[in-house]
Amino acid sequence: MQKIAILGLLILVQAAWGQTSPAKYPEFPSETPATLQTPTADFDYVRHVVMIPMRDGVKLHTVILVPKGAKGAPILLTRTPYDADALTTHESSAHLGPSLQGYDNATEVIVEGGYIRVIQDVRGKYHSEGDYVMNRPFHGPQNPTPVDHSTDTYDTIDWLVKNIPESNGKVGILGISYDGFTTLAALVHPHPALKVAVPMNPMVDGWMGDDWFHNGAFREQNLTYIYDQEATRDGTAKWWTANLDDYDTYMQAGSAGELGRRHNLEQMGFWRKVLAHPAYDAFWSDQAMDKILAAEPLKIPVMLVHSLWDQEDIYGAMAVYKAIKPKDTENKVFLVIGPWHHGQEIEDASTLGALNFNSATGLYFQQQILRPFLDQYLKDEAPKEAIAPVTAFDTGTNVWRRLPSWPSGCASGCTIQPKPLYLTAGEKLSFTAPQAGDATFDEYISDPAKPVPYRARPIQPMGYSAGMTWSEWLVDDQREQSGRQDVAVFVSDTLTAPLKISGQPIANLVASTSGTDSDWVVKLIDVYPDEVASQPALGGYQLMISADIFRGRYRENLEHPEPIAANQPLLYHYALPTANHVFLPGHRIMVQVQSSWFPLYDRNPQTFVPNIFWAKPADFQKATQRIYHAPGHASFVELPVVTTSN
Repeated sequence: MQKIAILGLLILVQAAWGQTSPAKYPEFPSETPATLQTPTADFDYVRHVVMIPMRDGVKLHTVILVPKGAKGAPILLTRTPYDADALTTHESSAHLGPSLQGYDNATEVIVEGGYIRVIQDVRGKYHSEGDYVMNRPFHGPQNPTPVDHSTDTYDTIDWLVKNIPESNGKVGILGISYDGFTTLAALVHPHPALKVAVPMNPMVDGWMGDDWFHNGAFREQNLTYIYDQEATRDGTAKWWTANLDDYDTYMQAGSAGELGRRHNLEQMGFWRKVLAHPAYDAFWSDQAMDKILAAEPLKIPVMLVHSLWDQEDIYGAMAVYKAIKPKDTENKVFLVIGPWHHGQEIEDASTLGALNFNSATGLYFQQQILRPFLDQYLKDEAPKEAIAPVTAFDTGTNVWRRLPSWPSGCASGCTIQPKPLYLTAGEKLSFTAPQAGDATFDEYISDPAKPVPYRARPIQPMGYSAGMTWSEWLVDDQREQSGRQDVAVFVSDTLTAPLKISGQPIANLVASTSGTDSDWVVKLIDVYPDEVASQPALGGYQLMISADIFRGRYRENLEHPEPIAANQPLLYHYALPTANHVFLPGHRIMVQVQSSWFPLYDRNPQTFVPNIFWAKPADFQKATQRIYHAPGHASFVELPVVTTSN
């Protein structure tokens, strides 16, 4: 077996940097050893660092952690651009558990399950050879090379099962976000030893609703990620800013293209591609994992994990579920929906921002769902577990549901009934359609010089370091926005009975603009009572349940943008992210409509320009925005309401 013993990475680093230079003063030598030898007799695992060859000769840096005494153990693989060494190293402990603290590691599942843990740097990152390409497309129109994440995964698994004698020859793959994307890639022409996959919060379609765009609006704060990810192989070069408040940083630059230019971002190949493809052309659609997997045979059991408040990849898991579930004739596709931010399912997850779920929802997922799911497919002669096809957490009532399908709302005896919630005169929401004689519209002035902040200022950058709250922005209180003159607000009467929704709310916005382009943001909100005895901080809280943006130029065609006809009521019809929520008695429902969500998304100049990335200062103009609520021009949010038969 090809092996490099524990701390063998040191040898690789020395080889990369050349031989140690001769001592300058041999008569008075350094007290630091040339090569550190660490006694590991009291460690409960063995660490191997290997360079696994791919079919094109490139070698990928791979860390293998084998529990001591393991025999016939299954392998859990993750392929990552986030540094395999950092994800598997804890120098102050001789135990496997502390070495797995951090991103992508459901530690208790791995340690208590006796799994062999393998984490690999994808090609071009950290200590792996080869060239890095963001979300490297599959071989085809967007990738002329013979290698991609599918082939790299196949070659890696092939090497692992042939060279780890402690394994039983069965491999599972799992990962979050980018590593969720590489997990999905493993399902394309999978290796026979791959027995199960768990993609969590995966990157799936970067234009429709994951990292880079949402319905054509560019997620401007992700410029920092592009820079940090591609500037250097080892991630040492970091984005910089001169402002405490990201709002100021992005306003001062004007456009996203100009801010990128000021950081020399066009050195990065992916940024050049983004600039060249602002619309949903073949560059994006060819890479969409839901479309790719819809065309692939379903061979491997899959558990898709979705977070209801995923601030980064809220689109992907549900899109893949819709794509592959219809062909699931052998009950291989499972879905978990939890009350989490991006990746929170591997934490305790009893709270999120101001919300308290009254239980450790992440631990429940890990112990009651993930581990038995993995065990039954990866362990020899393990019993078949009674994993529900869908396990979903009801927010609002804070209970888990075992469901036969999605969306279903309950185990039996209920249906999903689409029900329009109308925006009506007097800033009201009602299940009754607008009547003749009512006021026909509400209006506001959208000023690109004063865009609506997506959260309270000063706005932190995207990040996860200590003190950062990026992961919580989707559960921020929306009261500040509801008090602005450039946000249209519609509120229901106080509910006298619970109202449950399960599925995707659909925005049907009839709106006009005095400009020739516009963004439309629709937010569905749960307004808490003025007093919440058990959680005083939630008194009057305005909690977003589902919200998204749509760039108006794509109303007719996602690939070919067109100017908007000024001052004409037009329909903007688009799906909001999945919700599984109960609006409780005493609460109210609110819908907010606005035309900027800054600086999360770049500003729309509100005059049509060929490419908003390069909009000039003179292009940014105020516009009068009207939201219509009249017979024939009714605006509403279609709610997937759960109704029971009893």
